[in-house]
Amino acid sequence: MRINRYVATSTGMSRRQADNLITEGKVRIDNQVAITGQIVKADQKITLNDKLLKLPTEYITILMHKPKGYVVSRKGQGSKTIYDLLPAEYISLKPVGRLDKESSGLLILSNNGVTIQKLAHPSFNKIKIYEISLDREIQDKDLKTISSGVMLGDGLSNLGIIKVLKNKLTISLQEGRNRQIRRTFKAVGYEVIDLKRVSLGEYRLGSLKPGQYLKINI
Repeated sequence: MRINRYVATSTGMSRRQADNLITEGKVRIDNQVAITGQIVKADQKITLNDKLLKLPTEYITILMHKPKGYVVSRKGQGSKTIYDLLPAEYISLKPVGRLDKESSGLLILSNNGVTIQKLAHPSFNKIKIYEISLDREIQDKDLKTISSGVMLGDGLSNLGIIKVLKNKLTISLQEGRNRQIRRTFKAVGYEVIDLKRVSLGEYRLGSLKPGQYLKINI
């Protein structure tokens, strides 16, 4: 296993963050400063800032109902984070994708890299379903525009329209760029005033209340 993967898996941080710490000389292997790309073995001693790191002995995945007002990050920079709602043993879990601060709904967290990859990577075609409310009733011509695809600054946005009731819509999304749904509707003249993710692949929000979570077996 490469050292950046070891550090990321044992701490819950991203591999990029792990690489930065390795470059800064904060990671040691058997008391020797680690080198980027170095391979580590199971019997070696890995430390970060002199603190011993260990790989998880149990893979954990949870479903969580993220409430509005919480950021999906360990560093809230003044905002409340989802980790404020979780017990200490779940702090190392990594989120599958993101929901912005003012959005709510299903969030999956895990310490299993394979699970995260299968749920997050576009090649696995995991469809996400959202319920949204707009600032006004949507017009048929704008629905057609959205269904055909809307060009944003970072490429074409394709949303699936599942259900429409005046200003309330149920939509599907396979990719998941930053604030893509909000930006797509803004591009045709609407503001998304409420956004909730209700499913990701085969997993559903179900009866989970805001702030609640459920451990699942995968």
